[in-house]
Amino acid sequence: MNHTMNISLSINLEQDDKRYLWHPFTQQQDWEAEPQLIIERAEGSYLIDIDGNRYLDGVSSLWVNVHGHCRPEINQAINAQLQRVAHSTFLGLTHPPGIHLARRLIEIAPGQLQRVFYSDTGAAAVEIALKMAFQYWRQCPDPCPQKTRFFSLRNDYHGDTVGAMSVGGIDLFFQIYHPLFFPTLTAGYDLVEIERVIATHADELAAVVMEPLVQGAAGILVYPPGFTRAVWEIAQRHNVLFIVDEVATGFGRTGTMFACEHEDIAPDLMALGKGISGGYLPLAATLATEEIYRAFLGNVDQFRTFYHGHTYTGNPVVCAAALASLDLFERDHTLEHLADKIVQLRQGLQRFWELPLVGDIRQCGFMVGIELLQDRAHKTPFPLHMRVAAQVIRAARQRGVIIRPLADTLVLMPPLAISSDELAYLLDAVYAAIQAVAEVLP
Repeated sequence: MNHTMNISLSINLEQDDKRYLWHPFTQQQDWEAEPQLIIERAEGSYLIDIDGNRYLDGVSSLWVNVHGHCRPEINQAINAQLQRVAHSTFLGLTHPPGIHLARRLIEIAPGQLQRVFYSDTGAAAVEIALKMAFQYWRQCPDPCPQKTRFFSLRNDYHGDTVGAMSVGGIDLFFQIYHPLFFPTLTAGYDLVEIERVIATHADELAAVVMEPLVQGAAGILVYPPGFTRAVWEIAQRHNVLFIVDEVATGFGRTGTMFACEHEDIAPDLMALGKGISGGYLPLAATLATEEIYRAFLGNVDQFRTFYHGHTYTGNPVVCAAALASLDLFERDHTLEHLADKIVQLRQGLQRFWELPLVGDIRQCGFMVGIELLQDRAHKTPFPLHMRVAAQVIRAARQRGVIIRPLADTLVLMPPLAISSDELAYLLDAVYAAIQAVAEVLP
């Protein structure tokens, strides 16, 4: 294809996108007014647009890619499964990839988790955990049907379905939908306040829902060491189930396979998503203890069944990809090699404090938030209309790097398999982009 034809194709595709599509978390008025990238293929840590330009994937394609793009091992696993069966329902049937993956997940899961319930998104995994907790208290050996409410922390994010939003706490995303929500209990980051709220309402609380170690979508807000474990212990003391949302933190993002491992936490329910398939195909899972699972057993006329499911629950192709991803964790020693890159990232971020726009830097493993502020000393944010982070994003793209902001916090979350040289380039490009924007701000 010659250069002229390629430009024409690119223009036509962008026009069709802006005519027919509605993108997630996107103000479409801005989208339609600005030039956009069209990603056609990828390899390793790079995304490649339709014009052949390469961009370092600084956010793992929304926090999901683990081993790099277009890994032959995962591609082959997908292709091999397609030669057998692309989809078979999990309602009334089962299949080898779903069985094998469940066993592998339980073998690496923290605590006493013993059962796997598949779904397709992190939000669905959280919804399922909420429903399981709610129903458990009606059917457990010592029923407590009054335990119907949930506790979560301010600024939590657990997904965009109604139940997940109900236990979320980011008003920017959810405020307009509040009339749809069920009421929940919340508290800030004070452990005394958290214990007071949970103790006061323990008789009506079904579960505590929490992102472990770090609140991701809130801007990579990192808890103090021991904080997550302390909240888990409070839930235990007051006979409240503990649901841990490892959708963002699972599969190596914090330096261990699961964030719970850092503080030796044994959750009752755990939601997984994002990196579970290596960043290849939509898959999520809710893991439960055997105690919770057994509360749902009974004769058909007892109506103890968990009536929840999706058409593509446990899709065999997706499960095959996830199994290949777990194999790569072992073969490539992914977590062992990640330790040095986490140190490199921490050390490389130190010079960012020199930049006047940088108000805070927060890191948890391979998850980084760089908050941009108008005045660091007074923690004064930039006016929303200035879209400072968006300006940095554009400047980073000019330097061959793709990152995304959360408000005016820049998120860096590259694939775990990124090389040391690529990581160094990512830091250099983002530093230069922030510096370039600072020079043109009024």
